[in-house]
Amino acid sequence: MAKLYFYYASMNAGKSTTLLQADFNYRERGMTTMVWTAELDTRSAGLVRSRIGLDAGAHLYRPDTDLFAEIGAQHATTPLDCVLVDEAQFLTVEQVWQLAGLADKLGIPVLCYGLRTDFQGELFPGSAALLGIADALVELKAVCDCGRKATMNLRVTEDGSAVKEGAQTEIGGNDRYVALCRKHFSEQLGR
Repeated sequence: MAKLYFYYASMNAGKSTTLLQADFNYRERGMTTMVWTAELDTRSAGLVRSRIGLDAGAHLYRPDTDLFAEIGAQHATTPLDCVLVDEAQFLTVEQVWQLAGLADKLGIPVLCYGLRTDFQGELFPGSAALLGIADALVELKAVCDCGRKATMNLRVTEDGSAVKEGAQTEIGGNDRYVALCRKHFSEQLGR
């Protein structure tokens, strides 16, 4: 029975690297995969790219993309052994249900990778839906400067000061976000 998986973590935990390794493992065994990432993340348009230099081509999804229809059409032509989705926090709730339908109705395992929370400690809608309905939840680990497990994403300014307000989504990497443990995240935000 195919499952819907959610691999989640803070920034810099290796989510994209883990996705690329899983994709490689399927392909090395002669299996067919389909990789997706959010069009919203313009840093590597059309690619899933890891910080350690690995990358792979990907289909782009937008909030209005019907993932069940698009992936299902590909599966009807070339049967898929796995679907991998990067930046899963940007999925809509409907898209999460579409991915669950791929596992439940078409028997395709779906592996989603994304952030659990935003820079204020709030769940992203896609992540909340995945946490609610995924068959398997896997937390990937990042490390805070203090050595504890980093679970939070602090948005920072160019000079490293904490950003306390703003839009939930602002694309960036190490230049805009720092992965911290909850204690140091709370201290930075004055909580």
